[in-house]
Amino acid sequence: MSAPTDAPESPRPVALATRQAVLAALAAEPFDVLIVGGGITGAGVAREAALAGFRTALLERDDFASGTSSRSSRLVHGGVRYLEHGHLGLVFESSRERRLLLALAPHLVRPLAFTWPVYRGARVPLWKVRAGLTLYDALSLFRNARHHPLNRRGVLAAEPALAPDGMVGGARYWDAATDDARLTLASALAAREVGAAVANHVAVVGGVHAGGTARRLTGVVAEDRLTGATFPVQARVVINATGPWSDATAALTGSPQGAQVFGSAGSHIAVPRHRVGNHDAVTIVSPLDGRVMFVLPAGGHTIIGTTERPARSGPDDIRATRAEVTYLLQSVNRCFPFAQLTMDDVVSAWCGIRPLAAVRAGEHSANAASREHAITHRADGLVSITGGKLTTYRAMAADVLSHVRTELLRSGTARTPTHAGWSSESTPLPGGDIVSRETTIAEARATARDAAVGERLAQAYGSRWRNVWSYVQRDASLGHRLSDDLPYLLAEVTHAVERELAASLSDVLVRRTHVAFETRDHGRAAARRIAPQMAALLHWSARTVAEQLEAYDRDVARLFTIDDL
Repeated sequence: MSAPTDAPESPRPVALATRQAVLAALAAEPFDVLIVGGGITGAGVAREAALAGFRTALLERDDFASGTSSRSSRLVHGGVRYLEHGHLGLVFESSRERRLLLALAPHLVRPLAFTWPVYRGARVPLWKVRAGLTLYDALSLFRNARHHPLNRRGVLAAEPALAPDGMVGGARYWDAATDDARLTLASALAAREVGAAVANHVAVVGGVHAGGTARRLTGVVAEDRLTGATFPVQARVVINATGPWSDATAALTGSPQGAQVFGSAGSHIAVPRHRVGNHDAVTIVSPLDGRVMFVLPAGGHTIIGTTERPARSGPDDIRATRAEVTYLLQSVNRCFPFAQLTMDDVVSAWCGIRPLAAVRAGEHSANAASREHAITHRADGLVSITGGKLTTYRAMAADVLSHVRTELLRSGTARTPTHAGWSSESTPLPGGDIVSRETTIAEARATARDAAVGERLAQAYGSRWRNVWSYVQRDASLGHRLSDDLPYLLAEVTHAVERELAASLSDVLVRRTHVAFETRDHGRAAARRIAPQMAALLHWSARTVAEQLEAYDRDVARLFTIDDL
């Protein structure tokens, strides 16, 4: 397939026509709720508001999950580490939300077994681990799978690659794994499917205020970053859900009110799984400094993380450092003695900023920040949501919506929602209406005749995996893998553009798939392979193709370069 030239335009492809219609709707009439920020929090709020019947809009400057929400540990977990700091309320809420997400998105959120080995002289002794996990079970009201203690032999039977010397026992407990970017995308698509106007690559460049002394915020000025066009979007309530960018967004839409967000940077690395030898997930206490960290299975890779340090640079520029990568490698090498990992084993390294809510203004330390979320109301009506974690995003969204109702009543702009509303606790996310995960995987494997591809389709798309496969049925060439060693199909590229709002190479290779995380060139070769395919779908000229490839190279360098610090 060759790249198009600058010949006269043919009729606009479906993806462009859909985007044009959404942008027209955004400018057409006021919304009840406008959410700025398409990470997991903003997407969750959009879904909650749309399900409740409010006329809803969601704007994302780059792509859904392009910030912290695609740079996490990919866990939906109760927060066992928080027990040590006494955050019992957060653990209770997290356990409840984990249970709900396992039911609402069983394709994207799946149970994951953790082994916690304990060694003689460890900072967290065996009795404390078992007592903590008993409390962990209790805070879930014993509704989640319970932990069970393991002796030394039991730990080594579960994870034989662990160091046996000095091991005194351990425990086995359960949390859940997820695809963080696709969980975010599913929430945004869920909002769209019940009527929300949802747009990525649309930046907020200013606020719109009503006249008079109150100067109430009545909307934003938006810019389509794909065309440069600007237009106002009117709304009764504007929600700032931009995570690490919250303070900047607040300043952009009106007068800043001091620092509300403390950025805590956390880094992860991915290495070949066979080099570590973990069967499932392992919770370890780093022998270097006593930090609790995770060794997580991710297909053919193992993810190791995370670190924690104050974020000294902005969220667009944050990267893992050589010191952090070395720390993670050394910690795992001490616990998995046959691994002997070096920098050469690192397939990718990335860093995200946790947007922790500031407790004491101006004090930038982890001790002055909360892992729980906080909602603030600015005098002109801007509602900001900060803090929290991926696991509790739905509960955070429900909390925001109650504040939205209060703000609508206070401003005198409340109106009756367009319908009675559905419950976000019982409405599955797109693809979540499956009989069982195992059955769906078996069906997809049988159809694809490729076990790895079938499992990928089932876990990424759930009941909708046949939508992707329908492209293969129409064009057999789309049944080829887009990268030989990974289970992603070229059909997923077309599906991402036509049905999942993908508009750039990074949208597809960093977030709709994990190619950028799972290849040593971070998807550069794959980008050149799929660029002509995306060009045909999005009417890119030859010049635009070249620009897209340059932009992709800049993106992956920004995300995956290891800073020499």
